[in-house]
Amino acid sequence: MANETQRIPLMTFAPIKTGALILALASLPVAASAQADDPLVATVNGKEIHRSEVLEAARSLPPQYQSQLQQIFPMLVERVVDFHLLSEAAGKAGFAKDEEVKRRLAKLREDVMREVYIQRQIDKQVDDAAVRKRYDEFLAGNPAKPEVHARHILVEDEAAAKELIVKLDGGADFAELAKESSTGPSASRGGDLGYFTADQMVPEFSEQAFELEDGQYTKAPVKTQFGWHVIKVEDRRESAPPAFEGMEQQLREELSREAVGTVLSDLREGAKVEIVSPLPAAFPEGQAPTMPPGGLPPGHPQ
Repeated sequence: MANETQRIPLMTFAPIKTGALILALASLPVAASAQADDPLVATVNGKEIHRSEVLEAARSLPPQYQSQLQQIFPMLVERVVDFHLLSEAAGKAGFAKDEEVKRRLAKLREDVMREVYIQRQIDKQVDDAAVRKRYDEFLAGNPAKPEVHARHILVEDEAAAKELIVKLDGGADFAELAKESSTGPSASRGGDLGYFTADQMVPEFSEQAFELEDGQYTKAPVKTQFGWHVIKVEDRRESAPPAFEGMEQQLREELSREAVGTVLSDLREGAKVEIVSPLPAAFPEGQAPTMPPGGLPPGHPQ
């Protein structure tokens, strides 16, 4: 068993940054301590370890381990045993009075208080009714737009486009002509562009496409920056709004960011803040923060 537990190194149980703690816990299954069945899985010098404690430890594992919980559970038990042994040894060595331990516990207390406070402020403002209201506002601000389902044949010069129109007038199949003659990427699909709104195409193309009736094609070539087109409209409809279920998470996150911004703005209004120096002249070598391109450091509230 000892060899097997080496597959999950002790340091794999990295602490979750407090900035992500609440979201991380919310996304995982409810711990077994909330269930009636919480069996004893081990004892360490008489102290009991229950399944709920092992599952709680698993929360700090990387996703690739969490997805294999059944297979690695025995190894997790061994890791939790190790944690108890280390905690016990640290206690016997007097680390409860160690200054570094006190300092880090004080910092952890502040972090947890801050996270719980901000989450509760979010919970007050972001409920199901607020999310639904934001969805309704989105629909009102983004009404359905007309769409057409069209095909086109793209060629390099006007003469070639005119020849294609003559063939169509003679009964040629539009899709087959597109496969044979079009230089556009949709040629293999018979020129099929699917459904689109007017603003999704260049104006010259959209203007002609939206004037056609179903089944009609342009009787004169249409010039755009890409070349000369012959366009045929197959169908038209109103665009369908995105479903609430597909937008719910996005809207919750949007409202949560706004709630955090409101809380911080209110706190700053009632506080005296003086920033003496925003950054040191230079970070010590190897200690500069990592900044993603054009973004804030990972975990920064946005």
